[in-house]
Amino acid sequence: MEENNYLGQEKVSKLLLQFAIPSTLALIISCLYNIVDQIFVGNGVGYLGNAATGIVFPITVIGWGASVLFGDGMATYLSLSQGKGDTSTAGRSVANSILGSFLSGVVIIAVCYALGDSVFYALGATEATIELTRDYGRIIFLMMPLALVQNTLASIIRADGSPKYSMAAMMAGAVFNMIGDPVAIFVLHWGIKGAAIATILGQFISFLICIAYLTRSRVFRVKASDFIPSWQYLKPVLPLGAGSFLTQLCIVATTIANNILLKSYGAQSEYGPDIPLSAFVVIIKLFQIILNIACGITAGALPIMGYNYGARLYSRVKETFKLVVLSTLTVCVVATVLFESVPLVFVRMFGSDGGELYTNFAIGCLRIYLSLVIFTCLQKACAMFLQSIGHAKAAVPLSVLRDVLLIILAIVMPMGMGIMGILWSAPVADVIAMVITVAVVAKVWKSMGADAQPDRQGEAALRPSRPGVIVTIAREHGSAGKRVGQLVAEKLGVPCYYKEMTALAAQESGLAREFISGINSDENAVMRDLYLSTTVVQQAIAAQDKAINMIADAGSCVIVGRAADYVLRNRDNVVRVFIHAPKEYRVKKVMEMYGDSEAEGKKSIARSDAARGAYYKNISGQDWGDPHQYELSVDSSIGPEKTAELICAYVDRA
Repeated sequence: MEENNYLGQEKVSKLLLQFAIPSTLALIISCLYNIVDQIFVGNGVGYLGNAATGIVFPITVIGWGASVLFGDGMATYLSLSQGKGDTSTAGRSVANSILGSFLSGVVIIAVCYALGDSVFYALGATEATIELTRDYGRIIFLMMPLALVQNTLASIIRADGSPKYSMAAMMAGAVFNMIGDPVAIFVLHWGIKGAAIATILGQFISFLICIAYLTRSRVFRVKASDFIPSWQYLKPVLPLGAGSFLTQLCIVATTIANNILLKSYGAQSEYGPDIPLSAFVVIIKLFQIILNIACGITAGALPIMGYNYGARLYSRVKETFKLVVLSTLTVCVVATVLFESVPLVFVRMFGSDGGELYTNFAIGCLRIYLSLVIFTCLQKACAMFLQSIGHAKAAVPLSVLRDVLLIILAIVMPMGMGIMGILWSAPVADVIAMVITVAVVAKVWKSMGADAQPDRQGEAALRPSRPGVIVTIAREHGSAGKRVGQLVAEKLGVPCYYKEMTALAAQESGLAREFISGINSDENAVMRDLYLSTTVVQQAIAAQDKAINMIADAGSCVIVGRAADYVLRNRDNVVRVFIHAPKEYRVKKVMEMYGDSEAEGKKSIARSDAARGAYYKNISGQDWGDPHQYELSVDSSIGPEKTAELICAYVDRA
């Protein structure tokens, strides 16, 4: 409660600084390996060495994507488990996430070594670059499984409450790489192989530091037996890391497309197939730095915006996002001015042996391709903003919009403009994506009116009870389950909780009762799983679960809905009931209760049951309505009164 009040009451600018600086630094450190390699390779090996690292880059990003799928997913799952007060299975989930990341690296190694040079040629290698690419890539691949585990653990360690430890582990490897690169290339004269060796040794140092943390973790403990593969412990983790994984896949797709197109159209130009790719790799590294800073700022703001949106403190949401936009604009304007005014400084930073053709193309590439990096960063920030407030069905398409447009335009525009069309595809994609994104965000912005006043009416307190059985009731829409629950409570002489749960959860979390009440409604049918995985919704679920446990602690009662049977699964005094009825009966009930037509009633039942099933599946990994999960499954078409009597008779015998 104290932390929630902090997010809802502390000065927004102070919160943003506190959250954004660590996330930004973490993202910058994460890309240091590639950038440092690029600088020393460019100066020590030459521009063809830059091309070689760029050809290997998409493969490393695929690995990175797998590591964040497991790492970011597990980090979110761990945070939510802490919020629910139940971390008993966290160790098994952490172990399975580590195992999943490691095996992903093994698969990448196996595929790359099996395909041999063909994979490099497919990613843009030429006869001039194949040997350098082979020398660099085959060494980098050796560390892939451990490097992925290290990155997965870095996210988990941050979520475990040790962000400084995580950052120190990453920094130690990056510093070793920065020292090792010049030693290996210029002192030992190992060339591009030396850069690869320095990189994997730096990754190994970070890996050892992260592995050592498992002996001192705070929230979870990992045993050797936990590393037995189990889908049960991995399944709830993966949806929470899907957004990060999708981002990495977009990077892979755009990089591969550009590599192939630059090689193809470059061969038809005065630059040849190698210069465009070599120069483009350098520009992408600069682009990564700016984008990581912008994404780091926005990532730091996500919990602030998400919480305040859930609490319906819309003025704080808007204030936070305005600061994000202002900060992003400042960074991007400074970067754009530098890129446009002194591009040669940045080009030469990554080597200057390419001759006049290389320099001219690199300068043009930098000025054109990054001319609207402001729009790129703002568009990504807007997509992340929408994700943070639960608008997944708008956020997900917008998060990939620019990348999809970029690939399409990079294919189409060179047909008329030659190789320069590939470069101009970026600012054109930026403009289109920004216009569409602004229109979507403006609509959402307008829907956020004035801050809602706390609704005290109907707020529930825990009601007095006695020790005894807790009856949880899950029910199909239209089966009169709520009424049955009330009758059971009356007959047993205990309290019945329904909407009171959301009021208690709101009191506990500071989120708005209406927001908590709507998290399993049928209005979010599109991309429902993504909606349920958003941070603010998971905060609401955690608060609701805590409220259910508080109710159960108070004594015997009846709890209707909200997956209470799963939340209380570890208690011995719970009778789990599922109420169903023939569809015709339920349609008739819905028509009577809500005045729907028969067609409307059928649609309402289908939507509501689908939403309840998705919600239950999301938090439990199990199928809603499976009779094996309940002590009693009752057909309520016999009437609410008789159904209640039947349940009470069972409880008396239990």
